[in-house]
Parts: sequence; structure tokens; C-alpha cells
Amino acid sequence: MRAVTRDNAALAAQNVTSFAESVVMAQSSTLLKNPVFCAVDTPDVGKATALAAKLADTVGGLKLGLEFFSANGPKGVQQVQKASDLPLFLDLKFHDIPNTVAGAVRSAAAAVKPFCMTLMAAGGRAMMEAAAKAATDVAHELIVPRPLLLAVTVLTSFDGDDLLETGVSGTVPDQVRRLAELAKLSGIDGVVCSPLEAEMLRRDLGPGFKLVTPGVRPAWAAANDQKRIMTPLEAMTAGADYLVIGRPISGADDPGAASARIALELVPVTSSTTPA
Repeated sequence: MRAVTRDNAALAAQNVTSFAESVVMAQSSTLLKNPVFCAVDTPDVGKATALAAKLADTVGGLKLGLEFFSANGPKGVQQVQKASDLPLFLDLKFHDIPNTVAGAVRSAAAAVKPFCMTLMAAGGRAMMEAAAKAATDVAHELIVPRPLLLAVTVLTSFDGDDLLETGVSGTVPDQVRRLAELAKLSGIDGVVCSPLEAEMLRRDLGPGFKLVTPGVRPAWAAANDQKRIMTPLEAMTAGADYLVIGRPISGADDPGAASARIALELVPVTSSTTPA
């Protein structure tokens, strides 16, 4: 009888472990309405929640960044999440010593359970490896989907001259390729890159490595401060998995209509749902 009890207990523990692992890995099979994350570029909670509600049916997710998080913290993020129930792209671009970044990943994942979050590839292998381990560990501990970790390579506001001023010689594509390869070797799920580098990175790093592209503007929108841009359709055709689009949606008179227009333009390369 005791042997049977022990066997049953072992089987139950195994089932719990299997269930936890399936939940942790569920992010990789999550479906989004479409590949567009709208960048919510405001520190105002009221404006952010209002925009989120307007976009609930027309974008794949929302991106909240450093400005919003610094002003409102996790509680503000949670308010925006409740307004739309859309997946969250938490764009805080962590860059510090490995232990600090690992702690930041754990805290952010526990507080707001993002679909994905960012860190700077320039932080190096040890930092990225620590972040990847932290993301997996906290997902197991809380039995929640593991957030995708995305390394930022070269900011889309940078061109070759900007890069040279920071002490990096060579071209922007060379630096992007170097950092993206390092990110993949370090266990990171994908990178944030200009759409102009998407085709190169897709070819180099394969279909499983996620490519997220800001610097995307519909032909009918202004370029603003982005220097390396493409239209949404061009970026997806080049190999992007997800697009980050801000002012063409958030600054439109009707954000819902603007995002719906972008989704319609993407019909040749995507269906109504986009797998993670």
C-alpha cells in the first residue's frame, strides 16, 4: 500500500511539473490578432488607457516604454492592461550588470506578466544569459508564460555617423549582425532591429529567432525622428515577426481606424492571427 501511495505521489508530482512546464512555454504558441504593437508614447495613464480601449480590436498588442513606466510604475501598466486585455510589450531596455538585470527581469515579469520585454544587446553575453535564466525561473516559480526576451541591437534613431560617435567603427548592418548573433548565442529569443536589417537577420539566424521592427511607417504617415524605416508591408515581407508602430496610430484622429487601415495593408502577408 505504501509503495502504491509513493508511486501515486510521484505521478502526481510529475503531472504538476509537466503542467507547469507547459504553462511556462505557452508563450511560444500564443496567438495575436495581428503582428502590430502600438507604441503608447505618453506618460499619462488616462490617455494611455483611453488609447488602449480604442485599439482593443485592431492591434496585436501594446508597447509601454521607459517614459510611461518611470511615471507610473507597474500599477500604471496594470491599469492600461485592464483597459484592453491586449498582450504587453514592456520596452525598458535593461542595461546593467548581470545580477541587476536578472533581478529587473524577475520583478517586471512577476508584476505585469508581459508578452515580451527588452534589454540592450550591448550589455554583453553574461548579462543576456542571466536575463534569459531569470525569465525562465520566474515563469516556473509563478507558473505563468515565460516572456519573450528581445535584445535591442542599434536604435532606429541611429545612423552610421551616430554609431561612429559612440566609438563603434564599421557600418550599422555590421554592428546589428554582430549583436544579434551574440544575443542568439546568449539564449535571447529575438532582437529589435530596423526593418532594413530584417532580411539579413532572417537569413543569418533562421526562422525561429524573433525579429521585431520599429521604424515602421505607413506610406501615408510622416517619418518623424526615425531614420531607417519601411512601410508595414515591406517590413513583414523582409522577415519581421512583429511591428512596432506609434504616432501613425496614436496620433491619428481615429486611432482605431488608422490601425485597422494598417491591418488591411498587411493582408497579403498575414492572416487575422499571428503566432508568437
